[in-house]
Amino acid sequence: MNELPHSYPAPPLYIVSGGAGAVGEQVARLTLSQFEGAEVPLIIVPNVRNPEQIAEVVAQAAQQNGTILHTLMEPTLRRELMRLAREMGVAEIDLVGSVLSRLATVLQKEPLGKPGLYQARRSTYFERLEAIEYTVAHDDGNKPRELSHADIVLVGISRVGKTPLSMYLAVLGWKVANVPLVREVPLPEELFRVDPRRVIGLVVEAEQITARRRWRQRRMGINLGGSYTNLDAAIDEVEWARRIFRQHGWTSLNVTDKSIEESADEIIALISRRFSAPG
Repeated sequence: MNELPHSYPAPPLYIVSGGAGAVGEQVARLTLSQFEGAEVPLIIVPNVRNPEQIAEVVAQAAQQNGTILHTLMEPTLRRELMRLAREMGVAEIDLVGSVLSRLATVLQKEPLGKPGLYQARRSTYFERLEAIEYTVAHDDGNKPRELSHADIVLVGISRVGKTPLSMYLAVLGWKVANVPLVREVPLPEELFRVDPRRVIGLVVEAEQITARRRWRQRRMGINLGGSYTNLDAAIDEVEWARRIFRQHGWTSLNVTDKSIEESADEIIALISRRFSAPG
C-alpha cells in the first residue's frame, strides 16, 4: 500500500478490497451523503492479496483512529483483517461476509471467494454491447474502412444468411462485418487487407438460394428480375463465389440446411483455433 498522510481533518474511512474498491466506495459515499457537512476522507486500498497488506492497512487505521470498510471475498484475508482489527481496536465493517454466509446457507453452496468476478461479468456485458453495435453498423458492406476491426468477416452472395448469422455471433460477443458478393460491384479494397483467416465465405446450395429468393420476392410483392430467381443463374453464382473464396484464400463454409446456431458454432471453432481466442 502507498504511504499515507499522517493526519486528517477527521478520522478516515479505509475502503479495503480485493478488486478495485468501487463497490465499497459507492456504499461509503451513499452512506456519507446522509450526514450533512461530514467530511470524511476516503482512502481506497485496492487489490489486497496477502496478509502483509492487511497488517499494513490495519496498523495505519489504528494510528489514525480510522474505520475500515471492506469487501474482501477471500475468506482467509477477511478473517485476518477482522482478527487484527479486534486486536488493535480498529472498527471494521464487513460488507460481504454476512451476505455470503446467508447465501451459502440458502443456496447450499460455498462461495468462490474470488475478487473481481462482478467487474469481469460487467466488462463482458459491455463488450457484448460493443460487438452488437459494431455488427449493426457494419452490416451489408457498410463502413468498409473499419473492416480491420472485425473479429470475423462474412462474405457471400444474396440470401446466404449473412445478416442473421452476424447478429447471432454479435450477441455472443464477436464483432462481425458482412460483405455482399455482387458481380457488378467490386469488393472493397479494405477486405483484401483483412487477415484472410478471419474471412469466412458462406455458401448455400443453388436450389435453396433460389427458394429463398423466390420467397423474398413474393413477400416484397415486386419482381426483382428473372435472373434473381433463376436456378441456372444461381448455380453459376454459387460457383463464382466459391472461386472468389479460393482465389483469396478464404475459408468456404457450406451452411445449407444448417441452423444459425450450428453455423455459428462452426465459425467460432474455426476462429478460436486459429487465434487461440475464447468463444
